Amino acid sequence: MLGLPDAADWDERKKRREKKTLQSASALPKQPVNPWERAAEQLKEQRTAPTLAAPAPRTAAAPEPAAPWVTVEERSGSAFARRFGRGVLWTLVAAFALLGAKSVLIPKKTPAPVQSTAPAQAGPTYPDDEAQAVAGRFARAYLSWDEKDPETRAAALAAVLPEGADTKMGWDAKGKQDVLAVEPGTVTPAAQQQARVRVDVLVRPVDSAPPAKPGAAAVPVLPAHWVGLDVPVVQAGGRVVVTGPPGLVGVPATGPKAPQLAGPEADSAFGEQTAETVDKFFTAYAAGGDTESVTAPGAFVPPLPAGISLVGVTSWTADKGSGTDRTGTARVMWQLGGAQLEQTYRVQLTRVASADAQRWQVASVHGGTA
Repeated sequence: MLGLPDAADWDERKKRREKKTLQSASALPKQPVNPWERAAEQLKEQRTAPTLAAPAPRTAAAPEPAAPWVTVEERSGSAFARRFGRGVLWTLVAAFALLGAKSVLIPKKTPAPVQSTAPAQAGPTYPDDEAQAVAGRFARAYLSWDEKDPETRAAALAAVLPEGADTKMGWDAKGKQDVLAVEPGTVTPAAQQQARVRVDVLVRPVDSAPPAKPGAAAVPVLPAHWVGLDVPVVQAGGRVVVTGPPGLVGVPATGPKAPQLAGPEADSAFGEQTAETVDKFFTAYAAGGDTESVTAPGAFVPPLPAGISLVGVTSWTADKGSGTDRTGTARVMWQLGGAQLEQTYRVQLTRVASADAQRWQVASVHGGTA
């Protein structure tokens, strides 16, 4: 009923399960319950088992032959030094190899020669100043003579001639001549420390005949005139001396032709504006008094000496320009020595400003047009 098994079937199935359980348990080997009993059984089995043959004794191996050297461990410092040296060596080899390859693949460019603009070093220059001084002294003594006093000329010449030289220098011990001025000029060096010095001398010959009246002055034979001399000198013993008689040369009557010089462009408006300033300055300049009232602060213009008076500023031309500093040219007529003399000046003006006004004043002045 309800599909459930009968009680008899249920009992039958239970018996069959118990039977199978018993059969499975009998098939398994019997295990001792006590572990000491199991250990005793295993010991009994080992004793009853056949005895195995003892292992044959191991034959000692023949010793290996000793090596002919002894290996010694390297110290860490020496090993590092050896490796570092090898590294440096290979680095240098690689660098030289790269440089060689670069010189082959990329040839070095040769720079173009640069022309030097520095001036060549000149050799020792001739002592021009000393040569001019010695030649000037010689010219004054050489062209001065007085038949009544030959010793004075001889002593003056001995000071600039070599020792033992003839101090007469060709003079016949006659006549009388005075030297009024000496102007040494160009020095032309020559070989063996020699040179030639040009000297211009202003001389005045005098009549050596006794005057007609006792106590009267000597009468000049000729008016004063310039004479040129070429004086030979040499540098020896740390000094410059005259080596022999000079040569008389002519003096040009006129100078060379001057080049055409372009003057500055004029500013007529500024010239009219500052004409009164320039007139006041030259008036104070000629008076020999204080010029500070007509000059700019800090300017120093010494007054002219006595005996000079201003006739007037004949012209004033201002240069074209701008700024607080301007320049111009003034022509001035002076009265001196009983005559009138016109001269030229370059005048620099500067603008001076004060709290209530500003004006132009003279900052500097000098003669000439340059």
